[in-house]
Amino acid sequence: MRPWYKNLDWPVTAAWTLLVAAGLTAIYSVTHGPAREFLLLSVQQNFERQVQWFAISAVAMAIIVLTPARWVHRMSVPAYVIGIALLVAALLFGREVNGAKAWLYIGPLGLQPGELGKVGTLMLASRLLALNPAREGRWSFLALVAGVIGLPAVLLLAANDTGTALVYLSMAPVLLFWSGAVSLPVMALLLAPAVAGYFAIVSLPIALLFGLAFPIAMYVFTRSTALTALGVAASLGVAVGAYVGLTKVLQPHQVDRIIAFADPERPEFRATTGFHVIQSKAAIGSGGLIGKGFTNGTQTQLAFIPEQSTDFVFTVIGEEWGFVGATLVIALFGFLLVRLTRLGVSAGFAFPRMFCAGVAGIFLVHIIINIGMTIGLMPVIGIPLPFVSYGGTALLANTAMVAVALNLHARRDEFAVYSG
Repeated sequence: MRPWYKNLDWPVTAAWTLLVAAGLTAIYSVTHGPAREFLLLSVQQNFERQVQWFAISAVAMAIIVLTPARWVHRMSVPAYVIGIALLVAALLFGREVNGAKAWLYIGPLGLQPGELGKVGTLMLASRLLALNPAREGRWSFLALVAGVIGLPAVLLLAANDTGTALVYLSMAPVLLFWSGAVSLPVMALLLAPAVAGYFAIVSLPIALLFGLAFPIAMYVFTRSTALTALGVAASLGVAVGAYVGLTKVLQPHQVDRIIAFADPERPEFRATTGFHVIQSKAAIGSGGLIGKGFTNGTQTQLAFIPEQSTDFVFTVIGEEWGFVGATLVIALFGFLLVRLTRLGVSAGFAFPRMFCAGVAGIFLVHIIINIGMTIGLMPVIGIPLPFVSYGGTALLANTAMVAVALNLHARRDEFAVYSG
């Protein structure tokens, strides 16, 4: 039997290191360049704190990788329970930041339970799906998995942390499809509401066209009247419902935040909800091919872009490293996602396969939404860029998920007993 440490996937570790290094470089530029004088003292310290969290995350990665696979498997339930307990504690005793009760302070230490909870939720959902939902009691079993994922999402919605709740909900279609529990048409039905809602925000005619085309395509490929009817509800119904919600239900300030990304140049948005997007696009566009150079970005160093070391850190990369630097970072993410998925497949067992696919899915949602909102293709909903954005809890949680994936692959020979 090959020793487990010889199975460690160093390319994934290298990609993780390079992405963290890119984030630290961008955060340093924001907090130690000319922009420093415009920042609050607490923001000026973001680089030093992120370095500390990087060290903590590296130690956590080493501990997780050194842990026997059977212990990691058994930790799924305790990790989930701890995550739920932290989310409830944040809802009851947490501190409100930017309108969301997403922070829990233990003395001077601030934690985001929503970030930490992703690890336990994904572990438990993957463990359940590894039991093979195609056996007896399939629908009740899938309802249990949905409940495991839905409970933390509901708690996050109650805390007004919509962005993180969406990340949790995105686990469901990825895991269900990857497990074979749902077919491709059902997967399309799960994704159709998100697409219809997006189109309803961008353009009602496009949303209606999608609402008509999707059920037709569903019938052509499945010949099922039931799935076609569900397709009508998931596309046309959601598109109409989203439009009604925007025009009749939501408050004006909520509507403005949602639709500003589609037309941030409108006079009523330029200085308010559209300001982030306008400045972000200006920064990335001004970077050109190779960028303006380290700490030389004018939009960055004149502090035109709010939250630039956190949710809008990609603008620093685009402005100071240009198209080449931004493309390299995106390519690193692409490599990491593909590699993580392959680790799960090559491990040969259901639990690692589910978990690694879930990690890749979570990261993909973060990447699409975060980079999308910096270039004006997605609403600004406060989702960080994995490993790159400032945020100690997020860095620790994301690193822990990568570490578990490395562990399950490297110790796959120990894992045969759990091959659901």
